[in-house]
Amino acid sequence: MTDFETITVPARLCGYPGVAFGGYVAGVLATRAAAKTVRVDFRRPVPTDSPVRLAPTAEGGVRLVDGEHLLAAATPAEPAVEAPEAPSWEQARAAADAYRAAPPDGMVDCFGCGLHRTPATGLRLHCGRVPGSALVAAAWTAGPELGGADGLLPPELVWGALDCPGNAAGRLLDDRRAGAVTAALTARLLRPVPVGAGLVSYAWLLGTEGRKYRVGTALATAEGDLCAIGEALWVEPRAQAQPQAQP
Repeated sequence: MTDFETITVPARLCGYPGVAFGGYVAGVLATRAAAKTVRVDFRRPVPTDSPVRLAPTAEGGVRLVDGEHLLAAATPAEPAVEAPEAPSWEQARAAADAYRAAPPDGMVDCFGCGLHRTPATGLRLHCGRVPGSALVAAAWTAGPELGGADGLLPPELVWGALDCPGNAAGRLLDDRRAGAVTAALTARLLRPVPVGAGLVSYAWLLGTEGRKYRVGTALATAEGDLCAIGEALWVEPRAQAQPQAQP
């Protein structure tokens, strides 16, 4: 990479309206960092349909900037957490069906977990609780439209599959509010991920503190072979002040 590279995230790759999908952005940075395990820290929302700059760092990382504002930074990291055994395809499919039947409030048209996305236009990570476990999971299949000429899911979308399940873990396992954002995502990709094949994304809680919570996330094949593993820090929005009753 030269001194800098300009990228523009298309509007369809959004998380919240007008904000780029965090998992995708993290993957874009990670593919340009000189490490197998990478941590991406988000400082400001990354806009869609607006050019931003990627620049390498002396430590083998990458910075994403908009003018003078730092948006995100990728740095080499230690391996992510160990993943528990993946739920079965049947368990993950049942969990996703239950989620779609009664989704939590505050859902948006996210590329990763939007309910109205199709296999061609999103990842459809509709993670529901897995009964009898401390996991949330979704069974899904990436449409061929999301793959490259090699029939594989691009690395930045594999990173994306490690993002939204963390939100679901906070909401369904820890009663967190809608509107949380990814503050940091650390991940390691383990094997190529083909499109058109069954996949299981799942997540579990690691710890909570105030508005912050940490989660482990993983992506596996329908047969349970691990494809990628991550650890994320999420931050929920500050509680809005309640209006005072008038005398």
